[in-house]
Amino acid sequence: MAGHFEATPGGGAAVALDEVEIAILRSLAVQLLELIGPGDEPAEGEDPLAALFAEGPSEPPTDPALARLFPEAYGDEDDELRAASSEFRRFTENDLRTRKREDALVVVRTLDALTPAGDDAAVLTLTADECRNWLGSLNDLRLTIGTRLEVSDEDEEGSLYRLPDSDPRKPMVMAYLWLGALQETLVETLMT
Repeated sequence: MAGHFEATPGGGAAVALDEVEIAILRSLAVQLLELIGPGDEPAEGEDPLAALFAEGPSEPPTDPALARLFPEAYGDEDDELRAASSEFRRFTENDLRTRKREDALVVVRTLDALTPAGDDAAVLTLTADECRNWLGSLNDLRLTIGTRLEVSDEDEEGSLYRLPDSDPRKPMVMAYLWLGALQETLVETLMT
């Protein structure tokens, strides 16, 4: 089980994680939460139904990682498509941000519930719902890191593996590849 997810009864999955892996995953999930930003919770005394009808931003994010997490719906080749994308974003981005935040929070909370014993790995056991949250968050983490590393389809297969240890991107590349392996085994587990 070390390093990869395995199926559990009831549609869940489990993986053994050591203290360092737990710390890395938690740190990355917290950084993702910071990147996505705080939720738009209704203020005390505010009508909670009003929050349901709140409009989101109409412009795409300027941060490339956020733009990757919240992409244009229809492209921006012409004014009509830009207008349609703007309208789509205005009514969907808040919900998408909320879901991404919830996914990352599930990662943090499930990791916080683990107690590794010394050098032994702790076994993280996820329910079927938590697996979906983890898949979403692992995907968001990989998209974010891949954007920061400027990963392209050509790069992913070759040059990432050949970075010298002295390259300052090496730790992030290793995290990117490790998250990909975790994501792959979780998907495989859920498909069995």
